[in-house]
Amino acid sequence: MVVKKGTLVSPDIARQLKKAGVETIISARLEPGDMGEDEAAARLAQALAGENVRVEAPFTGRSNLYAKTSGVLVVDADAIDGFNAIDEAMTTATLLAYKPVVAGEMVGTVKIIPYAIPEALVQKGLSRIGRDALRVAPYGRRSVGVISTMLPGLKPGVVDKTVAVLAKRLQPANASIVWERRVPHDTAALAQELAARASSDAQLIIVFGASAIADRRDVIPSAIESAGGRVEHFGMPVDPGNLLLLGSIAGKPVIGAPGCARSPRENGFDWILHRLLADLPVTRADIMSLGVGGLLMEIVSRPQPRGGGESEDEE
Repeated sequence: MVVKKGTLVSPDIARQLKKAGVETIISARLEPGDMGEDEAAARLAQALAGENVRVEAPFTGRSNLYAKTSGVLVVDADAIDGFNAIDEAMTTATLLAYKPVVAGEMVGTVKIIPYAIPEALVQKGLSRIGRDALRVAPYGRRSVGVISTMLPGLKPGVVDKTVAVLAKRLQPANASIVWERRVPHDTAALAQELAARASSDAQLIIVFGASAIADRRDVIPSAIESAGGRVEHFGMPVDPGNLLLLGSIAGKPVIGAPGCARSPRENGFDWILHRLLADLPVTRADIMSLGVGGLLMEIVSRPQPRGGGESEDEE
């Protein structure tokens, strides 16, 4: 007979153990005011779970949390850190904040270390963790418009591949490209196209430049402003992805994509794209806070490794 860790030894189990010849077991007896590990884990996990997060039944002091839908994970980091600092007997761990997740994916876990903890400690944990510290923002933006600027040296096949890579990127969000246009790499031409498409059915507009954005006076930012839009932020402490531009026009977000967005490999463009598809606001402060963890792996599309010189077009 096997009695697993954390099992409540009932009279029936005791009889079975005796029948099996087991004369002695080591057990823990709860004291007044104690709460068993499973109950404590379940109560804390229920408090942690917010919108679109479900809690699994506890086992051996652990209660796991799962995404109910595909979207972007939103985490109250201060609440999680504050909870974990209360006492070593209570712990919770989550996936990284703003990570894209799919329905059924585990996004967090609560683990009680000993067999039981004082109920007062659980109450303190509940107070610190608050409510809904872990939620999934479902994808809401489903339609994307794409504009590519063209120069004589840019082959149409490169743009075709870029659009195909973007379409694949959008699949997890159940989003699609509803229109695609190609215009000369010229401020006036791009501004005219942006103005014409501002009232279209696209909920997000992405501009791929034939040349990387150099500064706020370059073609893409100048065209956004000329079309009546606004440049919210240029530059990002994520590599690859440094040269991303975030703007808006007619209330719709506009991304000036960095060169690395042509690659299917993960880069800073993915981080901003998925937040916007989940209709999460992305502020200047949000972008500037991405530096820690923002150094990503090398991508094949870079002509040279960072250590030997960078290609501006791939940032």
